[in-house]
Amino acid sequence: MFKGSFVAMVTPFKDGRLDLDTLKALVDWHVAEGTHGLVPVGTTGESPTLSHEEHEEVVATVVKAAAGRIPVVAGAGSNNTAEGIGLVRHAQEVGADAALVVTPYYNKPTQEGLIAHFTAIHEASQIPIIIYNIPGRSVVDMTPATMARLAELPRIVGVKDSTGDVVRVSEQRALCGPDFVQFSGEDASALGFNAHGGHGCISVTANVAPRLCAEFQTATLEGDWTRALELQDRLLPLHEAIFTEPGLVGAKYGLSLLGRSSTEVRLPLVPLGEATRMLLKDAMGGLGLLG
Repeated sequence: MFKGSFVAMVTPFKDGRLDLDTLKALVDWHVAEGTHGLVPVGTTGESPTLSHEEHEEVVATVVKAAAGRIPVVAGAGSNNTAEGIGLVRHAQEVGADAALVVTPYYNKPTQEGLIAHFTAIHEASQIPIIIYNIPGRSVVDMTPATMARLAELPRIVGVKDSTGDVVRVSEQRALCGPDFVQFSGEDASALGFNAHGGHGCISVTANVAPRLCAEFQTATLEGDWTRALELQDRLLPLHEAIFTEPGLVGAKYGLSLLGRSSTEVRLPLVPLGEATRMLLKDAMGGLGLLG
């Protein structure tokens, strides 16, 4: 169930409020384009600026719109363990297939603290949990040894690895086993990630180029490295353009060029600068995405 191109979905806004009609249309589009799974309310979904009520509404809307056609991994992390438990339980109640739980940010727990945090969330819920390890944002790095201890719990099934270190895949594969799901959290290095034994990518670029990202992931998982490298070369300018400024802002601008969402973001994020807008237009045009 958990492999391939999972899109880290943007959260559409209209005049400061959730735009749920656009969100539902995006779900249908991703299903039609071949996206393998949906990840609402991660960082790309602007989770830091959503209220709890909005967070839960987005997850429930995506699960209902997906209607079992492709899996939904609900963003549900927090640096407050009790809050994280509540978010995972809500994801479970509305029918999400799994929860994506980030390592606690800002409070910098020890490795033992990470084990206690994820164990508490595991014991309080009944759906699969995917760890989100992103030391660049959370300022704490879960070691492969710690992950292996957590992988012994029956419902901790995988990781979204945003360390940028593809060797981690091999290390975690050795310690956690080949069935422990490993998603890349970084589009540009997803080729090497899967070559080391990864299972897919939770992708920002897939917001804008879902079909190409799904084809790329399928090629890597089928061992068609010639096709995968061809797609990597084509997609790299788009990866780089989207991440020139915060990736979700780039993804929303790309979607606006496709007529599928507004560019609206919440402070402290701001719209793209003119130079980055031109980079994205050029990259999307080069892929034939703009007709």
